[in-house]
Formats: sequence, C-alpha cells, structure tokens
Amino acid sequence: MAKSEETPMMKQFYDLKAKHPDAVLLFRCGDFYETYAKDAVTAAQVLGITLTHRNNKGRTQSVEMAGFPYHALDTYLPKLIRSGFRVAICDQLEDPKLTKKLVKRGITELVTPGVALDDTVLESRKNNFLAALTYGKADLGIAFLDISTGEFLVAEGSTEYIDKLLNDFAPKEVLVTQGRKGKFAETFGSKYFVFELEDWAFSAPTARTRLCKHFEIKSLKGFGVDHLETAITSAGAIMAYLELTQHKETGHITRLSRIEEDHFVRMDKFTVRNLELLRPMADDGRSLLDVIDRTLSPMGARLLRRWLLFPLRSVKMIQQRQDGVEYFFKAPEFAELCTDCLGRVGDVERLVSKAAVGRINPREFQQLRLALESIALIKRACEHADNEQMRAFGTALDACEALRELIAKSLVPDPPLLLNRGNVIAAGVDAELDELRSISASGKDYLQQIRDREAAATGIASLKISFNNVFGYYIEVRNTYKDQVPADWIRKQTLVNAERYITQELKDYEEKILGAEDKISVIETRIFNELIETTKKFIAPLQLDASTLAALDCLYAFSVVAREYNYIRPSVDESTTLDIRAGRHPVIETLLPPGESYVPNDVRLDTTKQQIIIITGPNMAGKSALLRQTALITLLAQVGAFVPAEQAQIGMVDKIFTRVGASDNISMGESTFMVEMSEAANIMNNLSERSLVLFDELGRGTSTYDGISIAWAIVEHLHENGTCRPRTLFATHYHELNEMEKLFERVKNWNVSVREVNGRIVFLRKLTRGGSEHSFGIHVAKIAGMPGRIVKRSEQILHDLEANNARNGTVEKMECLPSLGGTDGMQLSFFQLDDPVLQQIRDELLNLDVDNLTPIEALNKLNDIKRILKGG
Repeated sequence: MAKSEETPMMKQFYDLKAKHPDAVLLFRCGDFYETYAKDAVTAAQVLGITLTHRNNKGRTQSVEMAGFPYHALDTYLPKLIRSGFRVAICDQLEDPKLTKKLVKRGITELVTPGVALDDTVLESRKNNFLAALTYGKADLGIAFLDISTGEFLVAEGSTEYIDKLLNDFAPKEVLVTQGRKGKFAETFGSKYFVFELEDWAFSAPTARTRLCKHFEIKSLKGFGVDHLETAITSAGAIMAYLELTQHKETGHITRLSRIEEDHFVRMDKFTVRNLELLRPMADDGRSLLDVIDRTLSPMGARLLRRWLLFPLRSVKMIQQRQDGVEYFFKAPEFAELCTDCLGRVGDVERLVSKAAVGRINPREFQQLRLALESIALIKRACEHADNEQMRAFGTALDACEALRELIAKSLVPDPPLLLNRGNVIAAGVDAELDELRSISASGKDYLQQIRDREAAATGIASLKISFNNVFGYYIEVRNTYKDQVPADWIRKQTLVNAERYITQELKDYEEKILGAEDKISVIETRIFNELIETTKKFIAPLQLDASTLAALDCLYAFSVVAREYNYIRPSVDESTTLDIRAGRHPVIETLLPPGESYVPNDVRLDTTKQQIIIITGPNMAGKSALLRQTALITLLAQVGAFVPAEQAQIGMVDKIFTRVGASDNISMGESTFMVEMSEAANIMNNLSERSLVLFDELGRGTSTYDGISIAWAIVEHLHENGTCRPRTLFATHYHELNEMEKLFERVKNWNVSVREVNGRIVFLRKLTRGGSEHSFGIHVAKIAGMPGRIVKRSEQILHDLEANNARNGTVEKMECLPSLGGTDGMQLSFFQLDDPVLQQIRDELLNLDVDNLTPIEALNKLNDIKRILKGG
C-alpha cells in the first residue's frame, strides 16, 4: 500500500510490523486480534480462518485481513508456533474509552518456538529448549535455555558431540550468527528451526558482561564455566535474544550449569536412536521411556528423559539412586504417601517460572498452595525415613510455610482463572475491599437503611432516595414536609411539589458505589501483585523443591516398574565384567501376547576371557533383541534403576556404541553401506577400555566378500588394538567369522538356537555355546508369507548350490532345475566356471546388493567387470 493511502491505524500497524518483519503480527483491535497483508494470508492458511479485505474507508486500495476474537488467543497462538512461526503480540496500551485519538498500541511479547511460557504451547512432560550455537576456532560452544523452567545449560565440544546434544535436548529453536544458517543445516540437518542474529549478539566480551549483570556476580567462575569461551558466548546470545523478544522478567534463571561430559555415559545419536530410548522406530512400537515412565509429575517426566540420555558413571551416585528405589519396597506406607502426594504437586517448576515473570493466574496460585501442602507431608516422611537418600531429600525440601499461609489467607479457595473476573481475594484481607464488596453487593439495602434512618429522625415518612445523572443520589421531600428538613441537608433542585437534597453521607456513598467495581478491581490487582512479588522471594527454595521432587518422582517410577515387571537390583562396580543372568528385553516383554513369556538369556563379557561374543543364528531368532537388551539392561543399571534379570553384575561402562539395523540416508546422498561405515568408523575412533560395543549384521550393504573382510578386520581390531579391550557383542550372518575363535583367545562363538521339527523351524530364542552354520532364510521367507512356488523354487536352488559347493568350491555344470512354471527350466550357470576370471565375475554379480545399488554405483561395477575381463 502506498504511504499516502495509509490510514492512521494501518500506519501504526506497519510501523510496529517493521520492528519484527519476520514475525506474524497479531494486532489487537477492539475485541479481535487482526492480521494484515502477508500475515493475513499466512494466518488464514495455518489457522483455517477466513481471509477478507480491509477497505480503508473508501480508499482506492484494500489490504488482506484475517482475525479472531481476542479470547481465542490460546487456541490459535499454539497453532502458529507449532507451525514454526514467530508471533509478535500487539496489545492496546490504553483504554479506548478514555481517548478520542488513535489508541496507543505496542508489542507486549514476541513468542517464538524456543521462547514460550503459555501452557497451550508447551508440552507438560517435555522441555522446551532454546539453543544458541557459536563457532569457535577449535570447538563449538552451545547453550540451552528452557525459559519455562529456568534451566540454563552450556557445553563445548566437537561437531559430533554438539550433534549428540542437539539430538538429546531437541531444541525448538536454534540461534546462530547472521549468515551461518546454511552451514548449520549442512552440518546438523534441516530438522531444526534456525534463526539468525546479528553479530553483536554473539560478542564474547558482551556475553560475559550480560551474564554477570543478570546473575549479579563479578565472574562466572562460581558456575564452573569461566573457561568455556564459546559456550559463554552462546549463553550471552540467548540472554540478548530474550531482551529482543520482550522477555525481560528473568528472575527464575538463577544459575548456569555445565553439561559435564565426563560424568555421564557417552551415547552418540545413533545409539539413542537404535536403542529406541525416547521414541520407537516403528509407528506402532514402544520406546524404553514409554515402558518406564511412571512418573506422577510433569517435572519428574522431564527429568526422567534426561536421566535416560545421561546415565551415570559414578558407582556411588548410582548406588544412592538404587537405595532410594529399594526404600519404596521396604516402606510401602511411604510409597503410598508418594503415590498420593506426587500426583497432587503439579508442575511446581513451571509455576515458579510463571510467578517470576508475573504470569501466574489465581488458580495456579492455589495449585502452588496445594503443592506446598504435599511437600510438607513428603518432607516430614523423608526426614523420618530409614534411608540416606530419602533423608537427603527431606533436608532439601522446603515447605515454604509462610508463602503457603499467605496464599491461603489471600485468595478464595476456588478462584476464577482470570484476575479480571473478580472475586479472587479472600474476605478479611483488606477492610476497604470488604466494604466496597458490601456496598456493591447490597447497595439497595444500604440505601434503604439510610432512608429508614432519616425518615425516623426527621419524621418525614414519605421521603425517598433516588438517582439521576446530573447530581447523583438525592433525597426527595414533598413540599408539605420541607420545614422538617435538617439544616445540614443541601438543597440541589426545586420541583413544583417537592425539593431535592443531598447529604454528605449520600455523597460519600455515591463515590463508593459508583466506583466500587473499578476500585474492587484495582485493589484485587494490587493485592494479587503483592502476592506475586512475595512469591518471587521464594524462587530459590521452590526451584530446589521442584528438582528434589522430580528426582524423587523418578525413583518412585523405577520402583513401580520394578514391582510390576519383576526387576532386580543390579550390582554396579568398577570392574570390567558384564554378567547378566536370565536377562530380558524391557520393551519387547511388554508387547508379547497374553500367556506368552519372554525367553531370558545369560550374557557374560569381560576383558580377560570372553571379550567378544560372535552371535550367529537365523533371521527372526532374536539376535538383535539380545544385543539391544544387553545395552538397555546396562543403561538402566547406570541410570540407577532396577533391571529385567534374575541377577546382574554391571562393570562400569563409560560409552555405549551400537551399529544396529540399516537406516538409509538417501536424501543426504548416503547409501546403506555409507551409513553403516560412518557409524562403524565413529565407534572405532572413540573406543575406550570400558566401552560396550554392539554390532548387528555389519557389512550387509556391500558384497559378501567385502562384508566378511570388513567384519573380520573390525573384530580383529577390537581384539588386538593394544590400547583397550572393549566388551563387544557381534551378531552376524557371516558364518565364516566363527573361525576367529580358533585364532583369537578372547573371541567366543555363541548362537541363538533353533530346532527343526517335521521340516518346520522352531525358534528357541536361547543363546547357546558354539557357532551356527545355517541362516534358515528360506524358512523365514515362508513364514513371512512368500508365495509357495517361490519358496519351493528357492529350496531347489539352495539344494543344488550346496551340493555343488561341496565339490571343492567349484561348479563345472549346474543341472537344469524345474522352473516356477514347471516347464523346461532355465540354466543358472552360463559360464564355464573353472576359469578363475569368470569365477570372479560370477561372484561380483551374485553378491551385488541390487536393492541398494545407486545408478553411479552400477556404472562403476560394470566398469570393474570390464577391467577384470581386460586383465586388470
């Protein structure tokens, strides 16, 4: 729209829009939030509301418009945020009734995917992190802030480590320096919402100053992060972003914590995905979190996710958690108390944050009071517990009795959701408020009392009290009785048959009753704000309460799962022995049909006798499940939980690596084999003495000979590298690897056994000593529903191949086998294969993985065959 055609209101809109051109501007206009121009088109598409036009009072051009009632903001705002839009909320800053000019408006909040406080936008059982990334000379620095809880974390490290943290914390928004968005996507993928900030926001000196000012300290040494230059820069950028988005109330952000990599088990993003810790790979599957999350509070649920991603490496801390879980078994009455109280505490962590930014509502205040009542009960029970961990919880908890009593005294028991609805403050808190309410509620009665009293005092039985807009409340006396009017009455109007008077009492009453509702609102708002300010003084103890309750909730959840699924307390020590007796997969056993029980297995690994187990066996026998359950039992043990086994000794693990399953990354130009090798290379380059390594079917993405060669070399390296002896499970279809047991003393062969009964294969799912020579692939194809003719044909071909391979590995001429149609058949061998060159070509062709061959790889393979024919 041309400038000359802008109405004053549209000019106001465009001026405000210019401050945040990349955000959707919700412009408050009366009882509606309206959007204009491109914002209106976006809002109509995302929100499903009608797109119309504003005609601008007859001007030649119109502008697109879409809007919704202001009270529907909680419905529409989350839709915009979850669709990845930044939203600027523009409110009216003055009452339209009190001005004859254009209403003053301003942007009161900028809501972005990573900066949100509204419950309708947030997920109660997940954090909502904002991240900032700084590119340093050697390493990257990253910071994470959840403004809804006040958690503020920083870390530095390699690209790989930062990638892991991004996957673990799953930020809703990532801040980078101007011009770095493309590089970020190239390194970490395009699944994150990335926003670029100007360079000044990532200034290292300014970041330190900004952080020290916020925390009111002289240096960051007290947080243990003073030496993390790039991480501090990222944290400073986040604080700058909060200012830009109008989030200036940040009193609940009370500390900056370093993510101590050395304190936790390292798991790369492949391992987190492969073990299905947080989400299943299949749509109808279950994750480990789904099984063990029996927490009763939102903050407990959020902490449990963190615990799963960061298992402990301290035996002492693990044992403390185990002691806590065990206490729930020893003290059933305590468990019952926690069941009741933890379910009633609500989300103390986010309630505190809302109080800190002044956005807590009356009902949430009453929820906080109920939480404090439950905390008092839990604290008392913990203090008297016969358990060191529980007593520590009892010491940490603070029932904040003064705050609890103030809330109970200040607010009505069941207040409305919104303060402006009135009737929020309890009776007896403020004498003026009580009087105004009395006047407002019983105005007619009060006027009647005045009339009766004055009639009795003056003897004028017919006097009446009325009201008009000219001089308010008045007493009307007929002329017959005007001589009886008291001298202190003030005459205001003379009528034909009567006189009208006012009294000081009436004027005082008038002032009270006419402004009663407004005054009630003002007083209630004042008292409520005073309550908020008082609550801010309790932020530190309330946040400690929240973190303590979250940890207690996690231990409670562990005890519930252990009781329900018959888990045991594992022995965790500093040894390098992993000895699991009758272990079970914690997720799969919950998915079995009724009446079917999971087949348990023993697994023992150490660094002296059985460092590497090579597991063979047919498809569907349970090799992958065995690998995963070993890792999950180890992980649960180091989280501090009980485990699904009859007995378990877990020698401390510092890293868990998995290469499980094939997950193509074709969209990034990577084949299955490239993904396999990338993940395997990551493992080989980061091994340690205490690593737990799990390989499942490594090498499937390439030819058989290549696959066997790579698998053999990797197992050999794990055994012979000289610097460490990582405990390893290696599941494979390459039966040739069984020969390694004869050559390497700490390599042992095991297989997942099957039994053949009347031509049918029965999967026993039991791990037994020794290698397996058969894959039973045709049988798997049969039970998977492959047409019978194809299965029969496969069996005929397999029989012939095995018979011919028995002749010293050469095939002179293969018999013609019956075709699928039962006709003449077809000749499988069209080369005279006693020629070594033709044998090599045959092997190249037979071992091609056609399903995963890209066009360029096919051309390269043809070129290789051509080179073979030419003699190299």
